[in-house]
Amino acid sequence: MSDGTLKLFAYMLLLEDPEPPPFICIEEPENGLYHKLLESLVSAFREHATGGKHDPQIFITTHQPYFVDALSPEETWILEKQPDGFSAIRRASDDAIVKSMVEEGLPLGSLWYSDYLDAR
Repeated sequence: MSDGTLKLFAYMLLLEDPEPPPFICIEEPENGLYHKLLESLVSAFREHATGGKHDPQIFITTHQPYFVDALSPEETWILEKQPDGFSAIRRASDDAIVKSMVEEGLPLGSLWYSDYLDAR
Protein backbone atom coordinates (compact mmCIF):
# COMPACT_ATOMS: atom_id res chain seq x y z
CA MET A 1 0.00 0.00 0.00
CA SER A 2 1.39 3.42 -0.93
CA ASP A 3 2.09 6.22 1.53
CA GLY A 4 -0.65 8.30 -0.08
CA THR A 5 -3.19 5.51 0.34
CA LEU A 6 -2.25 5.09 3.99
CA LYS A 7 -2.48 8.83 4.54
CA LEU A 8 -5.90 9.04 2.89
CA PHE A 9 -7.08 6.10 4.97
CA ALA A 10 -5.89 7.86 8.14
CA TYR A 11 -7.80 11.02 7.19
CA MET A 12 -10.97 9.04 6.58
CA LEU A 13 -10.61 7.34 9.96
CA LEU A 14 -10.10 10.72 11.60
CA LEU A 15 -13.25 12.06 9.97
CA GLU A 16 -15.30 9.09 11.15
CA ASP A 17 -14.34 9.50 14.80
CA PRO A 18 -17.65 9.54 16.72
CA GLU A 19 -16.11 11.88 19.32
CA PRO A 20 -13.68 14.08 17.38
CA PRO A 21 -11.42 16.55 19.13
CA PRO A 22 -12.68 20.15 18.96
CA PHE A 23 -9.69 21.32 16.91
CA ILE A 24 -7.82 19.33 14.26
CA CYS A 25 -4.57 20.54 12.68
CA ILE A 26 -3.24 18.94 9.52
CA GLU A 27 -0.02 19.97 7.83
CA GLU A 28 0.27 19.56 4.08
CA PRO A 29 -2.33 16.85 3.50
CA GLU A 30 -1.44 16.90 -0.20
CA ASN A 31 1.90 15.16 0.34
CA GLY A 32 1.86 11.73 -1.25
CA LEU A 33 -1.60 12.17 -2.76
CA TYR A 34 -2.57 12.37 -6.41
CA HIS A 35 -3.48 16.01 -7.08
CA LYS A 36 -6.91 15.15 -8.49
CA LEU A 37 -7.91 13.65 -5.13
CA LEU A 38 -7.39 16.94 -3.31
CA GLU A 39 -10.79 18.40 -4.19
CA SER A 40 -12.50 15.31 -2.77
CA LEU A 41 -10.36 15.52 0.35
CA VAL A 42 -11.26 19.19 0.84
CA SER A 43 -14.94 18.29 0.44
CA ALA A 44 -14.62 15.58 3.09
CA PHE A 45 -12.90 17.98 5.50
CA ARG A 46 -15.52 20.66 4.81
CA GLU A 47 -18.42 18.26 5.36
CA HIS A 48 -16.91 17.08 8.61
CA ALA A 49 -16.30 20.59 9.94
CA THR A 50 -19.64 22.14 9.02
CA GLY A 51 -22.20 19.50 9.83
CA GLY A 52 -23.28 20.38 13.34
CA LYS A 53 -22.84 22.14 16.63
CA HIS A 54 -20.08 19.91 18.01
CA ASP A 55 -18.11 19.47 14.80
CA PRO A 56 -14.44 20.34 15.07
CA GLN A 57 -12.62 23.23 13.54
CA ILE A 58 -10.08 22.02 11.01
CA PHE A 59 -6.88 23.99 10.46
CA ILE A 60 -4.86 22.93 7.41
CA THR A 61 -1.59 24.28 6.09
CA THR A 62 -0.66 23.70 2.47
CA HIS A 63 1.79 24.65 -0.24
CA GLN A 64 -0.33 23.13 -2.99
CA PRO A 65 -2.35 25.41 -5.31
CA TYR A 66 -4.55 22.44 -6.30
CA PHE A 67 -5.63 22.13 -2.68
CA VAL A 68 -6.35 25.86 -2.46
CA ASP A 69 -8.37 25.64 -5.70
CA ALA A 70 -10.94 23.58 -3.81
CA LEU A 71 -11.39 26.25 -1.12
CA SER A 72 -13.49 29.38 -1.14
CA PRO A 73 -11.97 32.75 -0.23
CA GLU A 74 -14.06 32.68 2.96
CA GLU A 75 -12.37 29.42 3.99
CA THR A 76 -8.87 30.62 3.21
CA TRP A 77 -6.72 32.44 5.73
CA ILE A 78 -3.32 33.80 4.77
CA LEU A 79 -0.54 34.01 7.32
CA GLU A 80 2.46 36.15 6.48
CA LYS A 81 5.57 36.93 8.43
CA GLN A 82 5.96 40.65 8.96
CA PRO A 83 9.25 42.61 9.03
CA ASP A 84 9.04 42.74 12.83
CA GLY A 85 9.08 38.93 12.96
CA PHE A 86 5.44 38.53 13.94
CA SER A 87 2.84 36.93 11.70
CA ALA A 88 -0.22 38.69 10.36
CA ILE A 89 -3.36 36.83 9.39
CA ARG A 90 -6.07 37.83 6.97
CA ARG A 91 -8.89 36.17 5.13
CA ALA A 92 -8.64 35.89 1.34
CA SER A 93 -12.23 37.10 1.03
CA ASP A 94 -11.22 40.42 2.62
CA ASP A 95 -9.41 41.29 -0.62
CA ALA A 96 -12.04 42.66 -3.02
CA ILE A 97 -9.90 41.91 -6.08
CA VAL A 98 -9.40 38.27 -5.09
CA LYS A 99 -13.07 37.83 -4.23
CA SER A 100 -14.11 39.35 -7.56
CA MET A 101 -11.70 37.20 -9.56
CA VAL A 102 -12.94 34.02 -7.87
CA GLU A 103 -16.53 35.05 -8.56
CA GLU A 104 -15.52 35.40 -12.22
CA GLY A 105 -14.33 31.79 -12.19
CA LEU A 106 -10.60 32.02 -11.56
CA PRO A 107 -9.37 29.29 -9.19
CA LEU A 108 -8.10 30.56 -5.85
CA GLY A 109 -4.97 28.42 -6.05
CA SER A 110 -4.09 29.97 -9.39
CA LEU A 111 -4.47 33.43 -7.88
CA TRP A 112 -2.18 32.40 -5.05
CA TYR A 113 0.37 30.98 -7.48
CA SER A 114 0.20 34.28 -9.39
CA ASP A 115 0.90 36.28 -6.20
CA TYR A 116 -2.59 37.79 -5.88
CA LEU A 117 -2.82 36.55 -2.29
CA ASP A 118 0.40 38.27 -1.28
CA ALA A 119 0.13 41.44 0.77
CA ARG A 120 0.02 44.55 -1.39
